[in-house]
Amino acid sequence: MTERKALPTIDTARCTGCGWCVAACPPHVLSLEAVNWQKFAMLHDEPGCTGCALCAVKCPFGAISMRRIPDPPEVR
Repeated sequence: MTERKALPTIDTARCTGCGWCVAACPPHVLSLEAVNWQKFAMLHDEPGCTGCALCAVKCPFGAISMRRIPDPPEVR
């Protein structure tokens, strides 16, 4: 099993709620949320995210960046 190295971080100020990232996500862990009549993408299942970055690649507004997950300390 390949370990996930990054998670998507969504800039809600840049996100328009278009849904391209939701459609591009293979494990379907992104969804659109509405707050005060404004839609934006949200990572609703962090453990299910594979870190593939397809959401960030597909976002036409540059609202998604990948946040690196630190490597766990080595066990001796």
